[in-house]
Amino acid sequence: MNIGAAARQSGLPAKTIRYYEEIGLLRADRAANGYRDYSTEDIHRLRFVQRARSLGFSVEECRQLLSLYSDRDRASADVKAIAQEKLGEIDRKIAELTGLRHMLGHLVSSCHGDDRPDCPIIDGLAGKVTH
Repeated sequence: MNIGAAARQSGLPAKTIRYYEEIGLLRADRAANGYRDYSTEDIHRLRFVQRARSLGFSVEECRQLLSLYSDRDRASADVKAIAQEKLGEIDRKIAELTGLRHMLGHLVSSCHGDDRPDCPIIDGLAGKVTH
């Protein structure tokens, strides 16, 4: 199938598919006319990458996961290790965002939001201590 059909079936833009080819995540065959010719397996790989990317896996992690996806002799422990590492990253990001939310919430609640020029938000962003 051509890249337009592959894009429709995978749910990815053609530009993204070309990018994945360029960086070696996918290698489509070429038809006699020189155009890319995608197989059903290529569509499965594209959907796999799309789902992995939506879960926060980097392109390099997707490369590792695709390698394991293709390896029927893989150990599930290898896949789990990659997923556990990603889960730890997500937990660290959540903790960081929670801290940022708390800090910004404190600054917002400290600000009167009136016509006076003093502003705890500006002071906080400037590194001044607010109470």
